[in-house]
This record gives sequence, C-alpha cells and structure tokens, in this order.
Amino acid sequence: MKFSLVFGAIVGLATASPFLDELEERATPPRNWGVALFNSYDTIDVFGVLDPLFYLAFQTQINLSLIARTMDPVYVQPVTAAANVYNSTFRFSLNPTHTFATAPKDLEVLLVPGGPALLFGNETETVNFVRKTYPKLKYLLTTCTGAGIAAQAGVMNGKRATTNKSAWARITSLGPKVNWVSPARWAVDGNIWSASGVTSALDMIFLFIEEVYGAAAATRIEGTLEYVRKTDACDDPFAARFNVPPSGQC
Repeated sequence: MKFSLVFGAIVGLATASPFLDELEERATPPRNWGVALFNSYDTIDVFGVLDPLFYLAFQTQINLSLIARTMDPVYVQPVTAAANVYNSTFRFSLNPTHTFATAPKDLEVLLVPGGPALLFGNETETVNFVRKTYPKLKYLLTTCTGAGIAAQAGVMNGKRATTNKSAWARITSLGPKVNWVSPARWAVDGNIWSASGVTSALDMIFLFIEEVYGAAAATRIEGTLEYVRKTDACDDPFAARFNVPPSGQC
C-alpha cells in the first residue's frame, strides 16, 4: 500500500494538466523508440535517456524496443578477458525485445549508445543496422562514443556532432566527413542529436523532451527525478581536460 501511494505521487508529478494541455497543442510527437544494443555498452548512455522517457510514458503513449544482434542477453562486461585485469565478476545484462533483423518497421527515434565496445570491439552489424534504419527515422540520438557507430554508418557526413572527449581521437577518426564540434556538451544538426560523454545524455534528453514534447513535460520530469540540468551546450570542461582543440561552434 505504501509503495502504491509513493509511486502514485511520483507519477502524479509527471501527469498534471498543464503538460497534457501543451502536448495536445503540439504536432504529433514520436511514439516509437528503439535502442541499438551491443555487448559492453555504457549503462548511463542508455538509461540516462530511458529513465526520463519512462516518466514521460505516464503522460503520453511511447513504446520502446531494445534491439540487438540476437535475442541473447546483452551484457555490460569487459570487452575482452585481457581487459579484466583484476578478474572481477561485476557484470549484468539486459534482454532485447527484437533483433536487428526483426526490428519494428515503424521506429521513429533510435538511440545509439557508446561504451568500451566502440574502442576495442567490432560493431559492424550495429553500424549496418543504423545505416539501414536511419532514412526511416524522425530522429537519431547518439550518446558518448555511440557517435562512432553513426559516423561509420555515414549518416553524420556533413553534419555537426560531438562525442566523448577522452576518446576524441579514436572516435573522430571513424568519421572524417563529420563536422566534429568541441567544446560541446551536446550538438544538434537537423534530426541528429549527439551527446558528449555519458552523463551529458541526461542534459540532451531533457532538451529533446522540451523541444519535441513540450517545456512543461521537461520541467515536470526534472522535478520528479530531482535533476538540475545544464542548459548551455558549450558547458564542456572535459575538452580542455583532455586537450581537445576547439572546432566548430557549439
């Protein structure tokens, strides 16, 4: 009973009428979201985006597909045994709902996360999925080194984008035709949104919710999560920390 009351109160914070009134006045926002998953992804790259959307789903219908090579669990784990220097067993998994071959045809937004796999693995199948899927999407979102997958897919060519500054040299080399921007906490060019390193995904998704679903939705969910977001895309101290030279305009 106590859990029901507390959860109901949290949900209630996200469902007051000002948001619903604003949503009704906006053009139909996207409903069908997907995440391209692979082993050794970064958790916050995914859930920094999905957690605010979870509360948004109490206010309007949105659907989620978790898409991977196979239906096997997708693990957060060391990319190779050699990378697990201390022989830790700290790992966990997420179950896909679809494979790349069976992904829903009506996806409107696709999230591509990053993680160690982008630095030390081979994600050709994920790259091919993004290349095939992008033309049908309303929006493509990348977080952290996930920009490297979109860059390899060619969908960022000629567009402004950013990525994790500690992995800047490696990831930007994967997309020589991309207009890489630094410093930048996130970058937006047309229907492609890219967040820099991991936690910046939270700031990017709140801006996305504000622009696509409405300011009242973003403000209400910020309160529910008690998150104080950064609203300046140029607020990026990590570019200087990792000696990434300025490029582009955030």
